[in-house]
Amino acid sequence: MTTLFRRLQPPQKFRISIYAIAKVLKIPKRLIVRVECWAYVVFVHRTDKGGQFISYRNLQQWQNAVACQVQNCANCQQLRQLWTAIANDYQRYSQQYDEGHYPFVCNIWIKCWDRILNEQELEDWAVSL
Repeated sequence: MTTLFRRLQPPQKFRISIYAIAKVLKIPKRLIVRVECWAYVVFVHRTDKGGQFISYRNLQQWQNAVACQVQNCANCQQLRQLWTAIANDYQRYSQQYDEGHYPFVCNIWIKCWDRILNEQELEDWAVSL
C-alpha cells in the first residue's frame, strides 16, 4: 500500500456506483450483478464473465480524490510532499492509471502551486508595509 493509497482510503471513503463500474468496464449496467469493495481492489460480479477485479486507480473517483487532496494543500511543503506521493504511486502502478489521469492532476497541481506562491507574495508584501 502506498502513501497516496493510505491517504485516500478508497475502500472506506469511496461510494462506487454500478454506473461508474460499467463506464470503466465499457459494458451495459445490466451485466453487473454486484460490486464488492475490498481492501485494495473492487470485485465485480458479472452475468457474462463471472467475476472481475478493478483497481481503485481506474475509477474517476480516484482522480477526483487526488485532485481534492491537491487543492486542499495549504503551503508549498504540503504540496511538494503530496506530489512526491502522487509521482511514486503513478510510477509504481502506471498500468492501473487512465492515460488522462497524470496530466489532469499535474495541471491542478500547477494551479495550486501558483495560487500558494501568489498568496505568499501578498502576505510578504503586506508584512513589508
